[in-house]
Amino acid sequence: MARTQPATRPFPAAGDDNRVDRFQKTRAVTEALAAPLSDADATVQSMEDASPAKWHLAHTTWFWETFLLREYAQDYALFDERWPFLHNSYYEAEGDRIARMRRGMLSRPTLDEVLAYRAHVTAAMEHLLDRADLAALIDLGIAHEQQHQELLLTDIKHALFHNPLGPSMWDSKGLPESGIRESGWFSHPGGVARIGHQDDGFAFDNEGPVHRVLLEPFALSRRLVTNAQWDEFIADGGYRTASLWLSDGWAWVQGEDISAPVYWRDDEHFTHCGWQPRTDDAPVTHISYYEADAFASWAGARLPTEFEWEAIARGQEGEQAAHDPAGGNQMDDARPPTPTGSEGLFGDCWQFTRSAYLPYPRFVPAAGAVGEYNGKFMSGQVVLKGASCATARGHSRASYRNFFYPHQRWQFTGLRLAKDL
Repeated sequence: MARTQPATRPFPAAGDDNRVDRFQKTRAVTEALAAPLSDADATVQSMEDASPAKWHLAHTTWFWETFLLREYAQDYALFDERWPFLHNSYYEAEGDRIARMRRGMLSRPTLDEVLAYRAHVTAAMEHLLDRADLAALIDLGIAHEQQHQELLLTDIKHALFHNPLGPSMWDSKGLPESGIRESGWFSHPGGVARIGHQDDGFAFDNEGPVHRVLLEPFALSRRLVTNAQWDEFIADGGYRTASLWLSDGWAWVQGEDISAPVYWRDDEHFTHCGWQPRTDDAPVTHISYYEADAFASWAGARLPTEFEWEAIARGQEGEQAAHDPAGGNQMDDARPPTPTGSEGLFGDCWQFTRSAYLPYPRFVPAAGAVGEYNGKFMSGQVVLKGASCATARGHSRASYRNFFYPHQRWQFTGLRLAKDL
């Protein structure tokens, strides 16, 4: 099997000296998130878009083994030569792999064996963590594992939701309460904005290069759309009014018989703590781009572009300081992710924009296998900004570009309205 060696600096390094601590904490948090799960829980796969928790545990470990240990650790031997076929995701340069939809068939290796694999690789990585020439790849590995922490949480939520027993991962005691946040708008006078990653810290390749865009005057809501507002949309026939919907969205609503956000029933919603009463003031989550766009039309507003959202996040409107990317209701450790309605632009849910996920001017994917990380997905998807309650704190930035297909809604996805001035 032919392999392409990754570039040594595919993305910029974070530029700090606590890389060892961040690596160890990231590995530990991933395992803590999976700790409430049985082997059966960790094996189940509820749809092709989702993966088993056990696979996330193994795939993030395969990433370290493949792109760092195999290439740079002297005399390192693969933990099991059969496992790369099981745990490669989409890296064509790394050869054949099990079909995504069949990951839930992997009753073996067991959860205990996967955890032993993780311990083996974590220990082996300690000898590479202080190498300056590998700083960028290590930072990429940490960011990659943080992404899969969020996917582990959203994928297992989808799986448990499909169990008629409504099982929970955590006790509901001590869940944070939601509150009404400040209403109103951030206004922007328009003009030329600098977009993209603009400092020396880590960023994914799709966040650059820095370039200029022309903005017309606009405003962005200070507050995320709430469950109560979504109930009004439903009561007013929002899911039955074709004129509110994009053509593809209307076909999706009819074909899939969609009438509410996923995980809703009556006055409840499904959470990592099982079925819980739905809070009116909490941000609505688990909606598709089609639903977000239809709601914006119903509300007499629109979705922001990714450039408008980023300009506000950076404080480029000239009236407000930049928003804190590490602020808001984001994940600090292993506990139930719960949208509450954070101050600022970050936290609670990823926010849909109306921007297609496309390359920025002069974008060039990184050399080697890691160049497959983002660039090859720039077709048919939409950009989301911010962070969610399941996003590891410190993972997001103003320039961060999350992306999903328009119909997908198993992530913590919501919306913040925009309007022209």
